[in-house]
Amino acid sequence: MNRIKNWFIDVKAEFKKVVWPSFSKVRQNTVIVLIFVILIGVVIAALDWLFSIGIGALLK
Repeated sequence: MNRIKNWFIDVKAEFKKVVWPSFSKVRQNTVIVLIFVILIGVVIAALDWLFSIGIGALLK
């Protein structure tokens, strides 16, 4: 039982060491991630479109 108690004490000590980002930093990082997700989605869509045209041309 003492091991479990010590584990919770250690977890609490580690949580005190965590540096939480500010709301503005979280918002900024979220915007950056969304922009990159949209860009990657556009690139994948463009490649899919180009490959479908290429495969269509080969099968004619």
